[in-house]
Amino acid sequence: MRQMTRRQCILAASRGEGPDLPPFFHYWRHSQIGAAERECRNRGMGMCWTRPGHVERLHDVEVVERQVTWSGQTAWRRTYTTPVGEVWSTELREPGVGQWHGQRSWRDVTPWHVERLIKEPSDYAVVQYMVEHTEYAADSFPIEQAMDWLGDDGVVLCALPHSPMQTLMIDWVGSEGGRFYYHLADHPDLVEGLFQALCKSREALHEIAARSPAPIALCGDNMDDFLVSPRLFERYFMPVYAQQAQVLHEHGKLMAVHMDGRLNAIKELVGRTDIDIVEALHPPPMGDLPLDEALRIWPGKSIWVGFPSATYDDGPEATRQYARQLVRQAGDNGRVVIAASTENLVSDENLLALAGVLGRGTEPTSSSA
Repeated sequence: MRQMTRRQCILAASRGEGPDLPPFFHYWRHSQIGAAERECRNRGMGMCWTRPGHVERLHDVEVVERQVTWSGQTAWRRTYTTPVGEVWSTELREPGVGQWHGQRSWRDVTPWHVERLIKEPSDYAVVQYMVEHTEYAADSFPIEQAMDWLGDDGVVLCALPHSPMQTLMIDWVGSEGGRFYYHLADHPDLVEGLFQALCKSREALHEIAARSPAPIALCGDNMDDFLVSPRLFERYFMPVYAQQAQVLHEHGKLMAVHMDGRLNAIKELVGRTDIDIVEALHPPPMGDLPLDEALRIWPGKSIWVGFPSATYDDGPEATRQYARQLVRQAGDNGRVVIAASTENLVSDENLLALAGVLGRGTEPTSSSA
């Protein structure tokens, strides 16, 4: 029988029809290029790209970015001026941002927001104006280009932003010091109004993703039950996921959601969603839901495991042992895909160790493994 390509293996496992040995890949945004990466790819490691299928345009909003000093450090402030007021955000950037993968630094660190767009109740009206004057237009070139380059060596996902409520929690208000939760308690009408406006605005994105060339759309949430309680998940996330899944499924696309945090408190609710792929599940020691339990409670879902970076910290032998444990827990159900990392860089030694367990043939003989 003809051997499946890396792309076919990943897609088959994403539909619950995969081979006995879980396919594995590395995200391009975290991947090194060189001898170790080449050896791992020769041994069966795939590659995954996340690329947008749209462009975003702000109308009647002036955007200016300038360099400022924040607590003695160089920072960048982006100011948005609208007819109803002005808001700004400020971020710290490590060297390499803008010159490397996905706006990450040389060390693979994303910019850190030290000032969010929404600081005071009066900011909500300004940001809502921005939302209501945002246009999304389809642009499939980034996805088509990546698919052309990658061929059968992996998959390309249509990248979507955080869902509306996580956009507020993570991007625009922030949860540090409980800020978002105070806003929700003290100004529920403002939070709810912006949430509803964002839901309406983002409907166009779901249609664009559904019609894109990519077989899978990735909703870029960072789900963690420490931040998202069962009540919040049921009220603000499940309906959005249901609407998005309906549009994607009508066009034959799979829906993945980035759930890389602690999930034990919401695991039953996740099982009730129409999500096809729980992407970036981090089992213990970083998360709190083991892979075998997740497979049991989510029988209709594919699970893409994000290999825990804490295990990499213990070296190649720990990496091999943990990878073998994942293979045992995955069994032969054909619903598991393993990503070398969803958040960080991986050393050559650890990547080779992972390929030694998940790849084809015997373990690498390289001295670095």
